[in-house]
Amino acid sequence: MESKLVYQSFDRVEADALAMVLCEDDTAPPELKPVAAWLEELRTSGEFSGKAAELAVLHQPQGLKAKRLVVVGGGKRAAFDSAALRKAASSTARALKQKGVKTLAWWLSSGDPAAVIEGAFLGNFEPDRHKPSSEAKSLEAFHVVAAANGAELEQAAERGRILGEAQNFTRDLVNEPANKLTPLRLAERAHTMASEFGLECEVLDQDRMRQLGMGSLLGVAQGSAEPPALIVVRYKPATAPKTGDHLGLVGKGVTFDTGGVSIKPAEGMEKMKYDMAGGAAVLGAMQAIAQLKPAIPVTALIPAVENMVGSRAQRPGDIVTSLSGKTIEVLNTDAEGRLILVDALTYAQRLGCTHLVDAATLTGAIVVALGHVNIGAFTNHDEMLGRVMAAAKSEGEKMWHMPLDDDYKELLKSAFADLANIGGRYGGAVSAAWFLKEFVGETPWVHLDIAGTAWLDEAKPYMAKGPTGVCVRTFTKLAMGW
Repeated sequence: MESKLVYQSFDRVEADALAMVLCEDDTAPPELKPVAAWLEELRTSGEFSGKAAELAVLHQPQGLKAKRLVVVGGGKRAAFDSAALRKAASSTARALKQKGVKTLAWWLSSGDPAAVIEGAFLGNFEPDRHKPSSEAKSLEAFHVVAAANGAELEQAAERGRILGEAQNFTRDLVNEPANKLTPLRLAERAHTMASEFGLECEVLDQDRMRQLGMGSLLGVAQGSAEPPALIVVRYKPATAPKTGDHLGLVGKGVTFDTGGVSIKPAEGMEKMKYDMAGGAAVLGAMQAIAQLKPAIPVTALIPAVENMVGSRAQRPGDIVTSLSGKTIEVLNTDAEGRLILVDALTYAQRLGCTHLVDAATLTGAIVVALGHVNIGAFTNHDEMLGRVMAAAKSEGEKMWHMPLDDDYKELLKSAFADLANIGGRYGGAVSAAWFLKEFVGETPWVHLDIAGTAWLDEAKPYMAKGPTGVCVRTFTKLAMGW
């Protein structure tokens, strides 16, 4: 989809549709004076009150060159922030493209053009790549129209395009079925992206990981005919920061999760292609970071494996030795994400990362605790968590600080190894985070459990069913604000 910023008066905009926001408590702006009677009728009849996600369409509006005038509800003006603007643009794009609109213009009376353009890209995405018979329609062009120009507006519009495309790249990866996105194919996609955007990419194969001693990661991979990969993507700023800080982003990359010998129920297992959403989010963030160019070096690591039931699959009771040297008793092979992440976290520290954030569809327990609204956030360093949560808040991605008290460590005791890979029925998201914490030492670290937020089971007005691209905006903002 083409996107650009246009400087033009409201009545001169030529497009299939021209949209603008009206909140519940807004009075009609001067631009809508030619259609004041229509707007008053909408308000009086209750057809349009300005509530979020409401749309009203007027065909062939008097005094305008656009073929349609669209008023978009924004909810309460006091609560109408960039996140609400993003959703408004996304829901408008989703609704109008189905009505045959190809060129959509958005009147920017106020707000951030980045949020508008980003929202349009998100709303234009459909998960129908493998559906040749699909009749889904899409926008061809999205224009943000402003009355006066400015360098800041241009920069913001470009940022919106970059973030929108990066999230859709992530969503496209997550949406791929496991027969089309194996660990090695994920590595290929990462390498292609890195080459296109000027990043360094290295892929550690099974032999190299064995030489290094990544027994925890390789134990998960051994049940699959598809070989694993540890994907490393590096961004280096033109000038190294004086602080010496180096941000590491680690994303779980289980391209399909059967649960292994501790097999999952058949119902809903098809969704387990999304178990690499953390890794995809990290790659999407790196695509955005490469273009926006923060001042801090950023290294992304994605341990990519399939967790399958095969003749060589690891068994409950197996003991593996991680890259750190700690031994792990595998009590449940379906708690595999933490096993691959710990070797990646250890390797990230060896590569010089001074601050770590990981994202993983790690536990069903976090969905029980927080539903599909908040990401569960865990940390060993309150200042680091503050940075991450501030970035998330500014980008409209909700997170909730979860506990990581020392008492929970008792859940991971093992009589036969340094620790067990599960901690029992209760506090499952916490014990999983504690497991990861055992491998980061004193390095400032934040763990984000995105199991409840990385996938939509049903479409929303502002987003299609399927992958959400969660964490791409937060990771990008974190790097840019360092």
